[in-house]
Amino acid sequence: MDYQIELVVARFEEDLLWIRRVPPSLRITIYNKGGSPALPYDFPKRMGVTATSLANVGREAETYLRHLVGRYDSLAPLTVFCQGHPFDHAPDFHASLQELASGMAGANSLTPFTWYGFLDETDDPHGRRLFVPWSKNPERRELSTGVLYEALFGEATPTLFHFRGGAQFAASRDAIWRRPLDFYERALELCASISLAAHSYERIWDRLFGDPVIDPSTLGPDGVLYRKRIRRLEQEGN
Repeated sequence: MDYQIELVVARFEEDLLWIRRVPPSLRITIYNKGGSPALPYDFPKRMGVTATSLANVGREAETYLRHLVGRYDSLAPLTVFCQGHPFDHAPDFHASLQELASGMAGANSLTPFTWYGFLDETDDPHGRRLFVPWSKNPERRELSTGVLYEALFGEATPTLFHFRGGAQFAASRDAIWRRPLDFYERALELCASISLAAHSYERIWDRLFGDPVIDPSTLGPDGVLYRKRIRRLEQEGN
């Protein structure tokens, strides 16, 4: 089957039963960094599903970049990249995949890059706005996003990065091919050599494939935009 969309899943011990609901027209490639099997032994047989084991290094960024390097010459027209449980950051992820599958008749006009998620955020090159005060960063470590950006693109880092939280997105083959293979090989090397690189890549994925896609004028004064109502977050704010 000539798949027009490939779903790349970066797994670490997440339950992947949710992929049963992924449209059958999508190829599914799982990169498993967990110790347990990517899929249960009794998982229903399905065409176009493969699983590859990887060492547990570099988080999802290393997984995505390894796919881009290894499959550079055989990419699908559209590749969707997600984590093992995509719904924390993109509750409507299934609906997004259904929409993609039903809209592939217009594959010649694919959007070069699409973020998935409900929260647009802003951070600086050191992560001081967002990452340093993050509750999951009790050590208050800083990021090296500026260092990574300059090493990868060979130009001065922007003062702010606008991104959609969760590191989940789709990129067209043509957008990916705007950069040569050695660009992604270099990106993969930097993933290993720069501390906390996955968090930095989360902030710049759109820039790997073209211009940044989030207009900062759409964000609030704190550099944040909630794209859909999340009752849990509203309740926490009360």
